[in-house]
Amino acid sequence: MGCGRVGVSLARALERGGHDVAVIDQDPTAFRRLGTSFEGQRVTGVGFDRDTLREARITEAYAFAAVSSGDNSNILAARVAREKFGVENVVARIYDPGRAEIYQRLGIPTVATVKWTSDQVLRRLLPQGHVPEYTDPSGRIVMAEIPISSAWVGQRLSALESATGGRVAYVTRLGEGLLPDPNTVHQQGDLVHLLLPRDLLASAERALDSAPPAH
Repeated sequence: MGCGRVGVSLARALERGGHDVAVIDQDPTAFRRLGTSFEGQRVTGVGFDRDTLREARITEAYAFAAVSSGDNSNILAARVAREKFGVENVVARIYDPGRAEIYQRLGIPTVATVKWTSDQVLRRLLPQGHVPEYTDPSGRIVMAEIPISSAWVGQRLSALESATGGRVAYVTRLGEGLLPDPNTVHQQGDLVHLLLPRDLLASAERALDSAPPAH
């Protein structure tokens, strides 16, 4: 939702990655920014209106990004996508950092404007194949923010490390950085930044996308 500068950049990046994309905007002239090469769907309407979302095939959607210029519209659309249509991967662009903390508690990842890049949205929308946040000079060690199944909520981060072969560098919780200790448990809405060998990244993503192993 939102066909401004960020929405256009995100739509193009997703389409280049082989994804089917629908873009929603109230202003039909905004779609000109997508250019003639964009093959995705263009839907004119309000992004939190259920009929508009259905026209954009929200019932088939794997992910939803609310990136319009309004905080209220973005969070309302994100909540409708998550709560009414069951979209698993949802992210909202938020200008007010005070609001962002509230929405993190609702389990909706937010990205503050001051830190905004399309890359940050992609890491929250697509659990596979995202760009690592850091790579050491040798190219062997990476730090990546890996989406985690809700089945891990309540588990110690040490269990997460055992399942992936990595180390938790830090956690973003309610918009703030947190250095975990041995007793820190994963909470709903946490963004976990994991250090691990590059060749373990794909297997770590698969492990954390599944339920924790039974003991």
